[in-house]
Amino acid sequence: MKAFKPHLLDLPDYPYTARQALIKLDQNESPYGLPPELKAELAARLEALPLNRYPEMHAEALIERIADFEGWPAAGVVVGPGSNTIITALVAAAHRVLDVHPSFVHYKRAAELLAVPYRAVPLEKDFALPVEGLLAALAEDEPPGVFFLPNPHTPTGHFFMQERVQALCEAAAQHDWLMVLDEAYYQFAPADLKRQALGQPHLGVLRTFSKAWGLAGVRAGYLLASQETARVVRQLLPPFGVPAPTALAVELALEHPGYVTEAVEKVRRERERVYLELKAHPTWTPYPSHTNFLLVRTPDAEAAYEGLLKRGVLVRRQDHIPGLEGAIRVTIGTPVENDAFLQAAFELAREEKESEGAASED
Repeated sequence: MKAFKPHLLDLPDYPYTARQALIKLDQNESPYGLPPELKAELAARLEALPLNRYPEMHAEALIERIADFEGWPAAGVVVGPGSNTIITALVAAAHRVLDVHPSFVHYKRAAELLAVPYRAVPLEKDFALPVEGLLAALAEDEPPGVFFLPNPHTPTGHFFMQERVQALCEAAAQHDWLMVLDEAYYQFAPADLKRQALGQPHLGVLRTFSKAWGLAGVRAGYLLASQETARVVRQLLPPFGVPAPTALAVELALEHPGYVTEAVEKVRRERERVYLELKAHPTWTPYPSHTNFLLVRTPDAEAAYEGLLKRGVLVRRQDHIPGLEGAIRVTIGTPVENDAFLQAAFELAREEKESEGAASED
């Protein structure tokens, strides 16, 4: 295919394969969507929506509502059909990309798609932030670019303490980088850095409606940044890119944020319960998390994944990522779903022990 840029021909597909299961705990979705009364209200509003008309060019009305909700100047808000589109636009604008490893896959993938130089600094022991390595990378005698830092971190669930992140924010400003704090899971964490980013042209905050808001199927994410950054990113997004039904659903959710607070509290309680119970597993090791998922180290990720799937529980393998050998990622679901996962996990442990006992007898 000579019409296409050669580097695109051999890129692997996005690392996700859909599988069917009774209990779906593989994509960090909220187990709680819009409450029934809000679904009914959304249906009524959709009934009156003129779908024969284009949506607003850049979701201007939704931008105003997000700006009010976040206490952020509307000129610095960018909305896209999912955070991935905004990440892609940021990468397209950048000289290069800095990341940590492991990290959210789309930072690297966007750089590969757009042929933008990419570098990742490995996390330290116990997923600690590699501050010294990142400071050195930010200070290199190269054109600056965009530095993505997910906090809370994915795929580990680790939360980087503010004083360590602050040192990187200051270095980014000193060396003219744009540092983007990806706070997709901030509602589940003890703190966030939005206030520190306000009025700082070298900082941006990326957020989504796919996690705590329970609107993954709607596809909406947004960037809080300076007016200059927002203008550049907005120009790299297609016009009329946020569908009118998406904007309508998000606007309705923003009018009733209380349901999110309740859902987040339920998930937090279940996350701690599942973590504590899983610590008793004889061969699996869960890591502490400040997100809506747990990273779990197993002796064999494929066996764990297939064993859970056989019992109707779908999780996400992470063992393809260097440093996460044997790891699976488990979304926190409803109490019933979490009980099913725990039951399956301990059944696998018993089967493994019985199999080992039978082998020793032979």
